[in-house]
Amino acid sequence: MALLYVTDLAYPARGRRYGDEDVHLTSRLREHFDLALCHPGDAAALLAHGFDAAVVRNSGPVIHHREQWDAFRAAARATGTRVYNPLTGRGDMAGKQYLLDLTAAGLPVIPTIDDPADLHLLPPSAEYAVKPKEGADSIGLLYTPAPSPRPGTHLIQPRVDFAYEVSFYFVDDAFQYALHAPDPARRWELTPYDPTPADLAFARTFIGWNTLDHGIQRVDACRTREGGLLLVELEDLNPYLSLDRVPAPTRTAFTTALVDSLRAFLRA
Repeated sequence: MALLYVTDLAYPARGRRYGDEDVHLTSRLREHFDLALCHPGDAAALLAHGFDAAVVRNSGPVIHHREQWDAFRAAARATGTRVYNPLTGRGDMAGKQYLLDLTAAGLPVIPTIDDPADLHLLPPSAEYAVKPKEGADSIGLLYTPAPSPRPGTHLIQPRVDFAYEVSFYFVDDAFQYALHAPDPARRWELTPYDPTPADLAFARTFIGWNTLDHGIQRVDACRTREGGLLLVELEDLNPYLSLDRVPAPTRTAFTTALVDSLRAFLRA
């Protein structure tokens, strides 16, 4: 089976080493698949060469290559090439609307609105986080006591005083490992985290909501001072995996799960 692996090895991600992670993953995937790497800007054109599937990994925020991403999606449909993760994701893959939908559904997410007129629906806060709906990687993030963006263009959330952030990593619906950032000011200085059954039940709520049969997903949450978890982000497009922060047996187990998932995906 031939895979087109989409990545931007040189993307300057703050606190993350995209290139190193994808060099590691592709070195392992080559043991099981025919593999070609490409930049997201070249992916649409290369799909015509008859790959069995395209694997989208650390390709950088779509905001930086929106036209190329749209062209890639169109080319995948036109050629019938399967994409992993599948393009049916309801989380970050589809934009940030899901944060509004999950808020409306009463699920444990940082409360989110997109119209300053609805500010009364949020818990009172001295400051609010305002970020573009089409943003990523904290691009355009602003903290203000009086949010006033044009309705429908930005997300508005109360600024949560949280103890730490924690991320749960899944392949398909199978939990793989968790990492947390003990210092809220150092998001990517991660250490292994041993989740409780309640933590995993929280994370699985959003994996189930997303309904992806195959793929890699990362559930990002914050631990409030009261002890609960609130969803920060459901990353289902190209989640960075921080594999350099987990023990070697965990990396091996993750890669094995990924290979098994890809094989099942290609057979489906």
